[in-house]
Amino acid sequence: MPRSRDITRQRDLHEARPLWAGSPRLALRTRQRPSRANYDVVIVGAGISGALMAYALADGRRAILVVDRRPPVQGSTLASTAMIQHEIDLPLSRLSDMIGAPKARRAWQRSARSVESLSEIVADLGLSCGFARKQTLFLAGKAYGRRALQEEAEARRAAGIAADYLDAATLAERFSIARTGAILSNVSAAANPAQLAAGILRAAMTRGVELVSPLEITDLRSTADAAFLATAEGWIVSARHAVFCSGYEFLKAVADENHAIVSTWALATPPGTTLPDWLKTCIVWEGANPYLYLRRTRDGRLIVGGEDEGSAEAYASTKKLRRKAKTIHRKAESLLGLALPEPDHVWAAPFGTTRTGLPLIGRVPGLKNVFAVMGFGGNGITFSQIAAEIVSSAIAGHADADADLFAFPGRRT
Repeated sequence: MPRSRDITRQRDLHEARPLWAGSPRLALRTRQRPSRANYDVVIVGAGISGALMAYALADGRRAILVVDRRPPVQGSTLASTAMIQHEIDLPLSRLSDMIGAPKARRAWQRSARSVESLSEIVADLGLSCGFARKQTLFLAGKAYGRRALQEEAEARRAAGIAADYLDAATLAERFSIARTGAILSNVSAAANPAQLAAGILRAAMTRGVELVSPLEITDLRSTADAAFLATAEGWIVSARHAVFCSGYEFLKAVADENHAIVSTWALATPPGTTLPDWLKTCIVWEGANPYLYLRRTRDGRLIVGGEDEGSAEAYASTKKLRRKAKTIHRKAESLLGLALPEPDHVWAAPFGTTRTGLPLIGRVPGLKNVFAVMGFGGNGITFSQIAAEIVSSAIAGHADADADLFAFPGRRT
């Protein structure tokens, strides 16, 4: 019987207090312990991934339990800058070289559809989370220059994904940015990620989903018929299916060379920062490695992130936090051509990546009744929605047409 001890690799998920930590409407009514010993589905993780998973699975008939070793929405979701992009970290043209054009197109098309699905969920539930549709401005940089962006725009249009290439003169005229080119697209969004996750969890709970927190899962066993999860308190909970949505505290049993943990840094300026008007409708990132990314909030803050490092521990350094924040602040000023106030929030976090920029979603090899989702890169919320769709379909006994794109090594669906 497959077994995994010390089931998740525990990490402090952010070094300093992120912007969203003080948001209203984050409180959720939780239980101190599970109400029963057996469930249809146990979801480990009460962030945005777990929330969307619970909402997708909740049908009023299944017994669903969501657990987290922290209070809900207090883990990696708080560290998100919540740029809900349809654009995957690896451009479509480059991804096509790696996995073939047909698969790359499907991945990008699915990502775009997931933003639309998220928009519908927010509208249907009437969530107050600052959700707003945005354009995306992808700027030429050291990794992807003018010619690469022209090729990328053509690849997107061939895949049925709208993309307008802007030359240097047009970019300077419309955005006052001095780069050799850019791609302007429409299928993205932004939100308060903590309020988004809390609102979706709240909706899932109205459909009968049970939320227990804090509750730490310390061990897992899988049989042909069920998964058995042990808690730090010594309880055993069984389920027909277990789904690990534990963010960057990934399941050790599925760690492999295609998945790595890296560090990133972010800051937010005070409300009412003087910013260009076009930032009200655009989010920005650049074709560089590491790349800078930024957006404006409704109350006039500028959120900027970047300076990623291929280290699972670098985010925890206080010295690096200060140094990286200064670098990010300086780069943002240079890009926008204006002086920015000092940030009032600075934070750092680890996140999972894969070689292709595509997440790992699906059944865990060797653990029949266990699913996991990881490796979301810079597309955490977008990929969380895809994961909810794929896993909920699998649990319902239906094959998702794109499951093969995201399957763990050793599995095709």
